[in-house]
Amino acid sequence: MTPSIRINEAPEAAVIDVLTTLLSEGRVAAVITLQKGSDGISYSLISDTAELEKAVPMYPLMPSNLGQILGRLTIAEAFRETVAVVARPCELRGFIELVKRQQGRLDNMLIISHICGGVYPLECEVKGDIEALLPEYWKSFELGNAHPRLRPACRSCVEFVPYTADIAVNSTGGGDSTAMMLNTPWSQEMLEGLYPEGTDEELDVNMISSIRESREGEKAKIFAEHARPGGLGGLVEVFGRCIGCHACSKACPICYCTLCNFESSVSELSPEDYEREIEKRGGMRVPPDTVYFHLGRMSHIGISCVACGSCQDVCPVDIPISILFKKVSESVQDMFDYVPGRDPGEKLPVCTFEVDEFREVED
Repeated sequence: MTPSIRINEAPEAAVIDVLTTLLSEGRVAAVITLQKGSDGISYSLISDTAELEKAVPMYPLMPSNLGQILGRLTIAEAFRETVAVVARPCELRGFIELVKRQQGRLDNMLIISHICGGVYPLECEVKGDIEALLPEYWKSFELGNAHPRLRPACRSCVEFVPYTADIAVNSTGGGDSTAMMLNTPWSQEMLEGLYPEGTDEELDVNMISSIRESREGEKAKIFAEHARPGGLGGLVEVFGRCIGCHACSKACPICYCTLCNFESSVSELSPEDYEREIEKRGGMRVPPDTVYFHLGRMSHIGISCVACGSCQDVCPVDIPISILFKKVSESVQDMFDYVPGRDPGEKLPVCTFEVDEFREVED
């Protein structure tokens, strides 16, 4: 059993209560969480408790993947003082993968996460639909269902429980009482004396199993809907309408290269290159190599893809990128029994060597 505290408030209000208490008591120097402003919802770095009145830590929107933001904040050096961070499970896992690649640091970070009900596409926020959808969202989540307008990646996500959070919030079941599991000695130390000690608790296994079963069914359905012929023809059919904007790589928490090979002079065609191609083929698509870009990105980040859905959310031509990447990435990750972000101490498969690995390819 895990030490816990119980707060007599709904999950989001309980998280805000903890953040406010930690900040006002000086246990943390700042907080990173979603905040509602005049220009919409965004992640904010907060050091004034008054600003937490506008905090919405469990709002069903991912304006950008927090794992990517945390990597940028800590790549040069770790936080010098303790910062409390509220992250969704996929954001946390994405950040862990960056840390493994020396693209961020976990030091002095108190991580709070929760059982995730998913997020709506950015389009819903642009249209102003989310506020009206909130009651439906929480009702669906309490019943263990995914709202039909959520990101496809969220409706089919089975990794909705945080692996490595210091504090895990049991956000299922609704009601006005919320249990928080203190998973690490540090989280227990940080909250010591601030709240009455609760009984040892665990997450509701039956509820989690029910949600996972529902998501597995949704995943099979979505994969079937997006099935394509194999080979080059299928790839061209899917990625043929790509306009080469590379927005998907900019939104991806795992694509961290300062200068992407696909945006460097190496991949830039000169007028002479175009002339040679036209002479050989009689015509060519512009921009060129869009299929090659997606295959390259898939091979680079596939083992660490956390299926957050950010790539598909920003695609201006509605390519189902996250579903395709999810399908390929899961097959690769299953080969290595690897769940990205599951354990900060678990080495990346590409950084390890096993003598008896994949003997079948020798046959």
